[in-house]
Amino acid sequence: MVLAAGELTNIEQTLAAIDTASEPCLTLRQKFPHLAWICCEASDMTQSPFRRVGQFDLHLLDSGGQCAQITNDPQRATGIVLANRSGNS
Repeated sequence: MVLAAGELTNIEQTLAAIDTASEPCLTLRQKFPHLAWICCEASDMTQSPFRRVGQFDLHLLDSGGQCAQITNDPQRATGIVLANRSGNS
């Protein structure tokens, strides 16, 4: 399922409101279960993030083809890679 219109804003707002000591990936997976979520350290990513929210980089994931890939097109996004810049994911 692709990212719905306005959903990226909801994800950003949710992420901005999450206590950084909590488990942001778990919270986001529960709130947006129809999207694929990958959580990692920012140092694991070589691509520039689509957006930055607090200590996190958001990368859009397109898994619609044969291979999953990072995209900058929200209309193709089927998931999010949440990369933690603080080193505590």
